[in-house]
Amino acid sequence: MSSNVLMTDLYDPALLGILQHVGDIQNFLQVYFGFLYRKTDFYRLLTSPTDKMGFPPGIAEKMVLKTFKAFERVALQDHERSVREAEERLRRQQQEEERRAAPPAVGEEEVVVEVESTAEESELEQEKPVQAHPQSHSQSEQPPNPAASASSDHDTSGTQGGAVSSQPLKAEAANPEQDQELFQANPDSYNGAVRENYTWSQDYTDLEIRVPVPKDVVKGRQVLVDIQSVSLRVAVLEGGSERVLMDGRLTHRINTENSLWSLVPAECVLVSLSKVGERW
Repeated sequence: MSSNVLMTDLYDPALLGILQHVGDIQNFLQVYFGFLYRKTDFYRLLTSPTDKMGFPPGIAEKMVLKTFKAFERVALQDHERSVREAEERLRRQQQEEERRAAPPAVGEEEVVVEVESTAEESELEQEKPVQAHPQSHSQSEQPPNPAASASSDHDTSGTQGGAVSSQPLKAEAANPEQDQELFQANPDSYNGAVRENYTWSQDYTDLEIRVPVPKDVVKGRQVLVDIQSVSLRVAVLEGGSERVLMDGRLTHRINTENSLWSLVPAECVLVSLSKVGERW
């Protein structure tokens, strides 16, 4: 069976119409095999060498099992690929969060350069009187003036103190937490954001949402996730009632057939939504 025939969608409208009419898979299979029984020789057995219609005993059953196994392998491969992609997206998101949480190195380098530069200037100022002594022999024989030395030391230390004390003011002017809050509050932030009850991130083709759950939520049957083309709802079962964790509309349509969700026990519901077309 070629891959083109295996995955063809040529007959989807007709088959979908039958499925919608009968209501479920079991009745659909009844219709399908009933057709084979009534209109084909699928169930007819070859009893003699002269028979020209039918199949040898057991062959029809093997054909059905072979077809079932072929599609089962495809479904397992799709599931494994989806799990790998979800894990890779989660790994990239964790790396991005760690990178954002790390303190900025650029500001620290600027502080070091500023202090070192000021220290060099101080040393040059201390060496200037020594370089001026050879200009006059009488001046070189005179003992050093303690008052001038003290004044020079005082001026130099004042220069260093001014450079260092001004630097924390620059650090205070840049407030990463305030910038992050402004970023989080912007719903159009392209790469993602942290909201009050969920976090989200995205790339060109997928949107990933993590909704924290209580510590006692460890089974998938404790979670209710409703993924629609333009909305998403996440709830947990508590006793005999539902507790809604997230319920809202999406900015753009998503492909529900390629979207999935999973539970990280006692941590969060991880929802992976497939976008309709590439967009930010």
